Amino acid sequence: MNITRENVDALNAVVKVDIAKEDYSDKVEKILSDYRKTANIPGFRKGHVPMGMVKKQYGKAVLVDEVNKLLQDALNKYLTEEKLDVLGQPLPKQQDDINWDADTFSFEFELGLAPEFEVSLENFEGITKYNITADDKMIDEQVENIQKQYGKLVSQAEVQKDSEITGVFKNEEREIENKVTLTLDKFAGDATEKLFLGAKVDDVITLQTKGLYDDEHELMHALKLGHDDVHGLDIEVTFTVSEINTRELADLDQELFDKIFGKDVVKSVTELKDKIKEDAEKQFAQQADQKFLNDVTEYLVANTKFDLPAEFLQKWLQTAGEKQLDSDEAKEEYEKSEKSLRYQLIEGKLIADNGIQVTMEDIKGHTTTMIKAQMAQFGQMNPSEKELDDIAARVLSNQDEARRISEQLISQKLLELYKEKANIEVKDLSYEDFVKEVYGDK
Repeated sequence: MNITRENVDALNAVVKVDIAKEDYSDKVEKILSDYRKTANIPGFRKGHVPMGMVKKQYGKAVLVDEVNKLLQDALNKYLTEEKLDVLGQPLPKQQDDINWDADTFSFEFELGLAPEFEVSLENFEGITKYNITADDKMIDEQVENIQKQYGKLVSQAEVQKDSEITGVFKNEEREIENKVTLTLDKFAGDATEKLFLGAKVDDVITLQTKGLYDDEHELMHALKLGHDDVHGLDIEVTFTVSEINTRELADLDQELFDKIFGKDVVKSVTELKDKIKEDAEKQFAQQADQKFLNDVTEYLVANTKFDLPAEFLQKWLQTAGEKQLDSDEAKEEYEKSEKSLRYQLIEGKLIADNGIQVTMEDIKGHTTTMIKAQMAQFGQMNPSEKELDDIAARVLSNQDEARRISEQLISQKLLELYKEKANIEVKDLSYEDFVKEVYGDK
């Protein structure tokens, strides 16, 4: 067997595989001999079918199968030994005239080669790493929310500003009939609030959906409709009041603290606020990290310049999926996936250049930590080491789950690399200010 490569350019190559008779003949003969022993052909005893008849009936099919196996094995071995970084998969050149009666065969494959490039983390511009803090206002609001959540409902005769109002939204034409509990502070503006104030049980309030809420998600919940159904919705609905309550705030005492956090974990209002701040800022850190990672990804893709074998990749995409694509569909698919491919290559380069790797111990440790956190949510605070090991083993026996955790750890290590090496601006601000700056004041 002989394998040669011709580089068309820096991003494209053609590999030629020449297969001689001695490469496959022994294997083909053995398979045909085995067929002869088991072949069941009328007029011949089992095991006594003439080899010529066996070759005539099965020879070409066995030859084709063995040559294709040999071809794939040889090609994969060649790519590995030559350390060729290919994109997609090798594409066989069209051959309509293969003479399977010949002794030697030649096959050609097109390759798309990964580009060579450098990645710099030192010249970042306009990338901000946010450090989001829980300010006193947020903490006080969370304390009040806890008091409301664990407080008790007290019936009211009529709607007041602090009321929780239960009732049914209805519109017969659109077949809307949905029971909800709402508070007046969710409505947009003061006009709707005025319609509710003073209302009593069984009163019917007529409302316009346009401008009812600032957030369409609130309207989706109120009317039990999908996003597309409520977007720009301008109809009249009625709300029939069925229940009016106010929520008496729970006392901030040890009984409440134990109910929420477990016995004696929190022993004072100060400790409660510290716990709220700690938990909130952990969540904020995750959100800030994701924002930072997204920004770095966009920056690296936009500022790391290299060419791709676009024509080859579009050709490969035509046959890569379950559905065959035509050239226009493949081009569209390539354009949608190009940015993702570029980041995969950049990420791979950073991983290789910085020696980033994830060991089985890393994966197991992360899995165990994750399991402990999940068990703690259900009150299992001190699981045994054996129990954790057994659960981790079950989780990691799922290859997809093990791969997902490995990718998650790689992403974390890249995040730490970006924080350490990239020239970025760190900015401290409250969560409210973070939302305004990043997403706009909504």
